[in-house]
Amino acid sequence: MSPFFQKITNKIQDWADAKTTVEAWQQQNEQVVFTNGCFDLIHYGHLFYLAEAASLGQKLVVALNSEQSIGRLKGEHRPIKDSLSRLHLMASLQFVDLVVEFSQNTPLELITALQPDILVKGGDWAPHEIIGSEVVLAKGGRVQCLTFVEGFSTTQLEQKIIRNYNK
Repeated sequence: MSPFFQKITNKIQDWADAKTTVEAWQQQNEQVVFTNGCFDLIHYGHLFYLAEAASLGQKLVVALNSEQSIGRLKGEHRPIKDSLSRLHLMASLQFVDLVVEFSQNTPLELITALQPDILVKGGDWAPHEIIGSEVVLAKGGRVQCLTFVEGFSTTQLEQKIIRNYNK
């Protein structure tokens, strides 16, 4: 395995290792930013959002829904890409420091385990609606909503692919 690919793979951790990593960062006074999502078909809006999230602290943790979790939330035809591909693509982004997968419908258990300093979601969420906000706020952290880049969504991309494929 090339050293470049090994660096990507090292960013993907299970819950226990992720907890140890986050604790080590926090002991070094590094602010840990947490966000989550399906990130099935990465597009410009995702990249802009993740870069903005990363700029809020020193370390960015991205939690990805498992294939089973996405299927329950989005329907039987999703995700389009398998977990291995989504995890590695996310970990390949320069501004992402750690990637962890969760199989629950929400990331609440993972947020509780990792105790991030900053919790971030897209602008379609109100801060009080964000799952895990009470956990982060209770420890003195903050919750932030980032604005969406209009015109970019996985659903739109999926529909465009289907339209073009069916011609």
